[in-house]
Amino acid sequence: MSSNWTRRTFLGAAGAVIPGSMAKGQTVQASGTAGPIKILGISCSPRKGKTTAAALQVCLEAARRAGPNVEVELIDLAGMKINPDLAAGIPLEPGQQDDFPKVEARMREPGVAGIIIGTPVYFSNMSALCKAFLDRWMAFRKNFDLRNKVGGAVAVGAARNGGQELTLQTIHAAMLCQDMIIVSDGKPTARLGGILVTSGKDDISQDELGLTTARGLGQRVAEVALLLRKAAI
Repeated sequence: MSSNWTRRTFLGAAGAVIPGSMAKGQTVQASGTAGPIKILGISCSPRKGKTTAAALQVCLEAARRAGPNVEVELIDLAGMKINPDLAAGIPLEPGQQDDFPKVEARMREPGVAGIIIGTPVYFSNMSALCKAFLDRWMAFRKNFDLRNKVGGAVAVGAARNGGQELTLQTIHAAMLCQDMIIVSDGKPTARLGGILVTSGKDDISQDELGLTTARGLGQRVAEVALLLRKAAI
């Protein structure tokens, strides 16, 4: 993406595509774009395929519906070895494994325009796996390789006020350090992101309010990513 676009250019593109404000359910056309964009959902739960991954699937499905040129992909970090020591320059010991480079390569693919991070809430904050993963984003920091990519976050907790908002804010802080563009779940709720509650049986299907925020976040990430792509042409 060109770094020469301005606020005027962005607002002009937004006005050309969306007169007024975007309502949920509408789509953004990305005519003239150079190929599709991709939205990544990255699950940072140590439990593979559980509620965090399910919440991200909801986000990604909504993102996919935001326009014909939107592709989505879920990356589940469960079972991967993400060594946080490498972010501090401490080398791996002989025989140690690290899977971050595989994920890094997928994040660096040219079409990736948006990244949604999902985590369970542990003691009112992100999982250890999520923190280790975000610490390893030092790999992108040197050249600000994630600059102007659209960022969003999802948190799944055991209670409605179980620390989800604080968790989202800490993920947002890490994204802001990369000069990413952070979005909420959009109108009408405009919360910090996806805020979901599990029933205690690895099930988020009954949390309609939470699912609404997840859908809104996915759509909003894709909407803004499409607008930025259009403005950069």
